[in-house]
Amino acid sequence: MDRFGGPLMLPVDVSVPDDPFVASVDLSALPADASDLPLPKDGRLLFFAWPESDYPSPAGQVIYVPAGTTVTERDGHAWNPRGIEQYRAMFDSYPQGPMRWRADLSLPCHWAIEIPHEPWSAALPGHPLAKELVQAWGETQDDIAPSELFQLGGYADEEVVHLDPLDIAVATVTDAVKAGSWEGPVSADSADWVLLADWHAGRDVTGYEGSTVHW
Repeated sequence: MDRFGGPLMLPVDVSVPDDPFVASVDLSALPADASDLPLPKDGRLLFFAWPESDYPSPAGQVIYVPAGTTVTERDGHAWNPRGIEQYRAMFDSYPQGPMRWRADLSLPCHWAIEIPHEPWSAALPGHPLAKELVQAWGETQDDIAPSELFQLGGYADEEVVHLDPLDIAVATVTDAVKAGSWEGPVSADSADWVLLADWHAGRDVTGYEGSTVHW
């Protein structure tokens, strides 16, 4: 079953990540045409994340567990070794329970790119009406394809954003590699990356309203 939270089951040779456990996705249960992502046909994806990061360090991880792998239950609070109560309260507000998938439309929600000088952003090249189209989509999305708590594939989305969150995520990772807090090498070209999933964490997680996690 796909679900938020639940027991943390990891392969015996895999260490518990430094980020809290968010969700588990059974790839064999996904309809064949549910996503255009090149995902394995079976096994599980385990998603881990903080609701936000201390820039420039990314704050999430995904572990693929192949079908048939021997797993053992781990301590779901191992990421909080000092038992900090504030962090425990945050984790206790993470969503719990089954996921139910729905294949739906996903459209871009950004209309600008970042530039290295004032005004620091500019209209999306080749798309002079991008801002108007994004505004129109924002006004009609709830009637056509309402945003869900967790999204697999599609375009990255955030509560308030005019830049592509994927571009921001790629910049964060490349800066983290330069800072030595993330293993490289990685491509700095967003065209080499794809969104795996979005989690609108701020809808549930106490104290992190408006936060969205991108994997």
